[in-house]
Amino acid sequence: MKEILDDLTRWHTQGKRVALARVVDVEGSGPRLPGAAMAVNEDGEVTGSVSGGCVEGAVVTEALDILSSGDRKVLTFGYSDDDAFAVGLTCGGTIHLYVEPLDWWELYDEVRQLLVSEEPTALATVINGPNTGAKLLVRADSAVAPIGTLGDPDLDRVVVRDARGELAAGRTGIRHYGEHGEARENTVSVFIESFVSPPRMLIFGAVDFTAALARVAKVLGYHVTVCDARPVFATRKRFPMADEVVADWPHRLLEKVGPTLGPRDAVCVLTHDTKFDVPAIITALGTDVGYLGAMGSRRTHAKRVERLREEGVDDAGIARIRAPIGLDLGAQTPEETAIAICAEIIATRAGRTGVVGPLRDGSGRIHT
Repeated sequence: MKEILDDLTRWHTQGKRVALARVVDVEGSGPRLPGAAMAVNEDGEVTGSVSGGCVEGAVVTEALDILSSGDRKVLTFGYSDDDAFAVGLTCGGTIHLYVEPLDWWELYDEVRQLLVSEEPTALATVINGPNTGAKLLVRADSAVAPIGTLGDPDLDRVVVRDARGELAAGRTGIRHYGEHGEARENTVSVFIESFVSPPRMLIFGAVDFTAALARVAKVLGYHVTVCDARPVFATRKRFPMADEVVADWPHRLLEKVGPTLGPRDAVCVLTHDTKFDVPAIITALGTDVGYLGAMGSRRTHAKRVERLREEGVDDAGIARIRAPIGLDLGAQTPEETAIAICAEIIATRAGRTGVVGPLRDGSGRIHT
């Protein structure tokens, strides 16, 4: 959604009618994830993408029809459908799109401002059932009242609760309810789209590998902080690609930001110096960070583990540490090592905890 804000705002300023299509669900392998958005104006101009080019032509046709009729509908394109081959969807999965006229400009302005400021926000939309098209804008801060309604106060209350839960996990998807928010019913389908701040990567140690890792992490969308206790090395000049460069002891920075870290975030300890990395790892283990990796040889890590156990770290804590850091890709250069580290972060987030090999050697679904 954020990618198409400028075009949407420009079209609205020009007085053009707009239809908005969003991916709301994916079964099996899909070209884009829930939340991917595409818009079509009354002149047939297009911005954004919902499938990387597979079904865009068909969506444009549907969007123009919706602008004429004012309808709202869920479209489905699946691998097994003849229509899927006709429009080019051959990735092996099924995608569900919700397409509607963008006639909620006042609420859109609120969404746009929150997206630009990167304030965690969820937009709930009824995509099936009573009051289809109704919307509720929910902020992460429980002290801020939601904007809008889904048509029933009890449904609103339940969806606000669930939307904040989805925000905390950084998830986007469909929830099903009874007409008044009852659980385990399917009268109402609500698409909850989470707009969250970028995941964070904290890199400890201002070494050669740090610059390469920061560059790759930025490509993956991370907010990158580089931290080293030595001010002569922790400089903006050495790491211009980082969002923040902090000259402080790693564990002291973690004491400040640790409570805000969650499953989407990563801590990478590249110092391989016990006086720096042991306090940093111990402090990181006290957070909910999703990935904790430490650089160093197997011998270095064995000595590090001895120090950690002396400091009271148990087996569960030791098991959380990915060390030596990264997947075994045969990496040698800093850039190759950075890719190996980020590959392990992706695999960890996806639950691929076993041996990760070529896709051609596996079986079953590519995406889970």
